[in-house]
Amino acid sequence: MNYCDLDMPKAGDRVVVGLSGGVDSTSTAIMLKEKGCHVIGVTMALYNNDLPVLPASLAVHDSCYGPGEVEDIEECRTFCKENDIPYYVIDVKEAYQKQVLDYFKNEYRSGRTPNPCIRCNRFIKFGALLAGIENLGIEYDYFCTGHYAKLVRSEEAVKNLFGPQASDDPKGESKPPLIHVAMDLTKDQAYFLYRIPSKVLEKVRFPLSTMSKKEVFEFARAHKLKAAEREESQDFIPEPYMDALFADKPSVPGDIIDLDGKVLGRHRGIEHYTIGQRRGLGVSSSEALYVAEIDSKKNLIVLGKDSDLFCTGLICDDIVWPGDYDPQTAFDAKVKIRLASKPVDARIEPYVSDTAHVDNAVNEIFQGKPYKVTFAQPQRAVAPGQSVVFYIDGVTVGGGIINRAIKN
Repeated sequence: MNYCDLDMPKAGDRVVVGLSGGVDSTSTAIMLKEKGCHVIGVTMALYNNDLPVLPASLAVHDSCYGPGEVEDIEECRTFCKENDIPYYVIDVKEAYQKQVLDYFKNEYRSGRTPNPCIRCNRFIKFGALLAGIENLGIEYDYFCTGHYAKLVRSEEAVKNLFGPQASDDPKGESKPPLIHVAMDLTKDQAYFLYRIPSKVLEKVRFPLSTMSKKEVFEFARAHKLKAAEREESQDFIPEPYMDALFADKPSVPGDIIDLDGKVLGRHRGIEHYTIGQRRGLGVSSSEALYVAEIDSKKNLIVLGKDSDLFCTGLICDDIVWPGDYDPQTAFDAKVKIRLASKPVDARIEPYVSDTAHVDNAVNEIFQGKPYKVTFAQPQRAVAPGQSVVFYIDGVTVGGGIINRAIKN
């Protein structure tokens, strides 16, 4: 299938740029200003002062959520003043608490592994932030960020992505914006963006899509941007803050067992563990052991060998499709089960509960229509709660939340 790139902002366009203070967002703003765009800078105010001040040896400034936000905002304000860019701070604390922090804690306490970055992109950066901009009466032609991804549009109807057996739902005749992986695959963030609705993507652009991280740093240094000397931001919340984040409820200790049910030790609460984890288990063994399963109903952490982590497939739900078009058919694609994993070939098909396995059929609860993903080669550490994203020719064609793994 053929695709065309969505037009980038041009001279005279009004462009809102989401600023974090980092090299990517500030470079994006300067690039657009040099093109003759009317650039407006905005920053999200997320932090609600609920984390303790850490000793200097443990403190991490450049994280998505934490006390360093005050300094980040001041750096953005200074940057905009120096470059004659109007600047606004949008308060999204309430939405962030509900959609990201509460979600994050609830998922871990349910024995699942959340992905707060994906949640934040959907509901905060491309949700609450845009709503805040509109509430201020700011009109704009495009909303740009420093993400590494590209937006394209198919020259054919979206249903043609999925083969001749795809549903004849009228939504399949549309040609919605599609997220394509970035040129610099080492920094590609298409995985994080898959849940953004197509109607929102119509006015979104990613100016760094054709640049490498090295080129962005070179641009920033050539323009003497302070952000070029900053370290890259950490994901979400640094480890030293995690205990404080979960301090609102006491942890419930329980047994650590092996796959045969033998008790190996005690855990300090299932929210402190994730599938594939090896460190911090507090269990002595003659061979390396990993978290193979988390049983939230029985409050158990189940350990196994590395070979026990491999899965032939998964069941996912809460699926997002381009243009809200569900193909309702089986199709082949490449999939990623985490940001750092390589895309692998898979068969994706509508899932129907297997009544031959009564326990599974009775206990399965889904958000929306579930799909089954079968890997061409077994994959390691499939974690419920994480996202599986589908790609065809480097284009994101859907994705959902992993409900459960399918073991050998």
